[in-house]
Amino acid sequence: MRLSESRNMRLVGHSDLNGMGDGMHINVRDGYAYFAHQGNGGTSIVDVRDPREPKVVNRIPAPPNTHSHKVQIVGDILLVNRERQQESMGGDLFHQWMAGISVYDLSDPVNPREISFWSCAGRGVHRMVFWEEPYVYACAGASQYDNQILAILDLSDPARPVEVGRWGVPGMRRDEAHLRTWTDEQTVKFHHGIPRGDRLYCGWWDIGLVILDIADKTNPSLVASLNLNEADGPSRNTHTVCPWPGTEAVIVTDEATKQAREGIPFYSRVVDITDEKQPAVLARFPTPEGTYPERAGRFGPHNIHEPRPGSFQDPNLVFMTYFNAGLRVFDVSDVSAPVEVAFAVPETPPGLPAIQLNDLYVSADGLAYVSDRFGGGMYIFELTGI
Repeated sequence: MRLSESRNMRLVGHSDLNGMGDGMHINVRDGYAYFAHQGNGGTSIVDVRDPREPKVVNRIPAPPNTHSHKVQIVGDILLVNRERQQESMGGDLFHQWMAGISVYDLSDPVNPREISFWSCAGRGVHRMVFWEEPYVYACAGASQYDNQILAILDLSDPARPVEVGRWGVPGMRRDEAHLRTWTDEQTVKFHHGIPRGDRLYCGWWDIGLVILDIADKTNPSLVASLNLNEADGPSRNTHTVCPWPGTEAVIVTDEATKQAREGIPFYSRVVDITDEKQPAVLARFPTPEGTYPERAGRFGPHNIHEPRPGSFQDPNLVFMTYFNAGLRVFDVSDVSAPVEVAFAVPETPPGLPAIQLNDLYVSADGLAYVSDRFGGGMYIFELTGI
């Protein structure tokens, strides 16, 4: 595998995951990458002790009709989400799926052992954030709600996960429809939230950015919200809201969900939270230049490397997946003026219409592990010359 375009970045290694290279979330621990598949492929365990030659050594299968495309690791605990498979990926509304989170013991990193399962209603868990014991912040279905909300789980005993708190935007409950301030064309759902201190910074899809007070995990409360479409539109599908280390700002991405040739723009932003009750857009990230809008697949941002404990922590660099524009790296030493400083766009694998770099994890040594949602597999990049 080679790069078709690059600047200040090189390809270290690549794996097509034995022909099952449709990927989403990745976590890396002690020389092994845990690669969550976009389809029904489950979770691949990849030996990356030599990042030049990644090798699949095991796979945790996904239950039938179940999306298991996210992973989170703290210590010896691995979490894998369970969500109804999307119809576009072969999901079937008329057959059962698993909805919740599977909890695994990683004492043997190659052979995880399932020790518990936390179940929920609806389509299940789409994404979860587990950075420090014992709390998990999950995007979960709930029987009283039309769409996924925040559920806070306590894993003090990983064999017995307990939900201790939840929160949804007023109007999401079916018995609160009269409180809705959005149209039927908008989707209002929790995507995921990143904690810092007693705050949780949330992407809430077409609502935008939401800041919650989680000092009392049993009773989260609203601090502020920002409708990005009204503040700095167009904006939709707010995916990630990440408090940026050393700053009073958050990095926000809207997930590009349309095909590039449809010509609908999606952006990433810096939002100032110096006054957390009045968040304000400070800057947009520059849009990559080139012919990407005319190419196949999606063009636009998806996720950034979220600087979880133990991972890459440079506060001056934001790593961002950009679908057919590959992996982009931005200098945010001045958060009011992000500047692109590096990128890597792999060549399109045989038989695929485009590359679609999807999600990523940057390890403490600076290696970026990136998935492709179309089937390209896992790419390992590193910066050069910065």
